[in-house]
Amino acid sequence: MTNPIDLPVSAVSARGLALHYGETVILRSIDLSLARGRTLALLGPSGCGKTTLLRLVAGLLQPTKGAVSIAGQVVADAGTGVFAPPERRNLGMVFQDYALWPHLTVGGNVSFPLEMRGIGRAERNERTMRALRRVGLEAYADRRPSDLSGGQQQRVAIARAIVAEPQLILFDEPLSNLDRELRENMVGELAGLIAELDLTAIYVTHDHAEALTLADEVAVMRGGEIAQLASPDDLIARPSTPEVADFLRLGGTVNVVWRDGHWFVGDSAHALVSDATQPLQGEAQVLVPLDAVSVCGTSADALPAKVLRSQFRGDGHLATVMLACAPGVELQLPSAARLRPGEQIGLSIDPDRIRWFGQGSHGTPEKKVATC
Repeated sequence: MTNPIDLPVSAVSARGLALHYGETVILRSIDLSLARGRTLALLGPSGCGKTTLLRLVAGLLQPTKGAVSIAGQVVADAGTGVFAPPERRNLGMVFQDYALWPHLTVGGNVSFPLEMRGIGRAERNERTMRALRRVGLEAYADRRPSDLSGGQQQRVAIARAIVAEPQLILFDEPLSNLDRELRENMVGELAGLIAELDLTAIYVTHDHAEALTLADEVAVMRGGEIAQLASPDDLIARPSTPEVADFLRLGGTVNVVWRDGHWFVGDSAHALVSDATQPLQGEAQVLVPLDAVSVCGTSADALPAKVLRSQFRGDGHLATVMLACAPGVELQLPSAARLRPGEQIGLSIDPDRIRWFGQGSHGTPEKKVATC
């Protein structure tokens, strides 16, 4: 039996964390635990609560309910009134706008947290240069932030966040102010830097690619709650709800109804999946990912659809189509040739790639789809 005293201490954990403003609920019952050396991405649309959760961890907000612990020490507990301010939580922050002081040099910006801690000049200089060296900017110590590119300014902000060697780094949408090309380049660079420096980090973003590239675990947030917490691979392979799948743009969701030994699309006469193993009942929602859909002509067995648009992606085309039997339901599929908007086509759906949700979910019995 493992002795509890031997269990690893989480770098950061939250238990029953909630924030209310009067009757308005901002966050509700958040539970999470992040191990040292791991990165957690808080992913979701604007207003979902991800930045609020980050600020509760940082000590910029006090929780209405629940508790936050950093490295095993309780830093906020609504039940007991414990609350440690940000400067006592031993963490670093990288903000959306970098928050670099234009009147200070790069070195002056990085050394500022050490100065606030009363560390002597010689040690400040040594630790500042070490932090700049770790992000590849040692030669820029005497320059002003305005002399640097956006990516270099980002690295200055990271150097400032790590100079005091905190136990946790918090990133608040740090790449959102960069243009698209630079942002895409910086995602990989930042991921490598986090791994190289062995940082423990919480990273807030609304961008799927950032979260899936940078994080060891991703918390998809909706309406002040964590809808799903999983590794990037598990999140893509097994989204827990249609809403999570839709937010991640994993494919199209379709309502299906069990009738006469088949799963039909809504109340139409078109069967999406045939299942002869057992007479199931009810309704379900299914996720139809891109790799489950293919064009198969317009035979009687095919699902009829109309092409809405087609986009070139460098290695082929991505077509968006609408099912004729379910107006409003859109699916996407890769295509070697460009499909013309308005073109009528037939679709084949691979049942082994469908993800089932809801009470009609029926495990993994043998299924077959009507194909051409």
